[in-house]
Amino acid sequence: MYRMRPSGTEQQLAARRKRARALVRRGKSPTEAARGGGVSTRSVQRWQHAAQTGSRRKPNTAQPGRPSRLSARQLKQLERTLRKGARAYGYAEDYWTLARIARVIWKLFSVRYQPSGVWHVLRRLGWSCQKPQRVAFQRDDQVIAHWKRYIWPWIKKVA
Repeated sequence: MYRMRPSGTEQQLAARRKRARALVRRGKSPTEAARGGGVSTRSVQRWQHAAQTGSRRKPNTAQPGRPSRLSARQLKQLERTLRKGARAYGYAEDYWTLARIARVIWKLFSVRYQPSGVWHVLRRLGWSCQKPQRVAFQRDDQVIAHWKRYIWPWIKKVA
């Protein structure tokens, strides 16, 4: 069952619990204490039981999802390898793809990742997706600058 966390800071929630327990200690029923504290009756009963047994539910500090298959040391080594560039690792173009990084992880650590899993590893390292900018071989920046400065304004004026 999914439970929503009530609104308020931790101190405000603790004060609400304390108020409701104080009302119960003064002889009020859990229902009356719930109304006075602005909470549900079941919450008052749960807090009352926890106070009597001395048990408290521990907060869940575990990270959600499957744990990483790479250790912290391996992640640092992977980042050092990626920072050297793809050319340093034997690729003709100097950019990394998810498939290339998956092959590097397999060669370095013998851990197999799908490209989608590599994306999660990169996000954990603080890396983002970057697309290499493709530039035509025939590109002439001087001709483009001339066209933008003189030809395009004339076309806009005439049109």
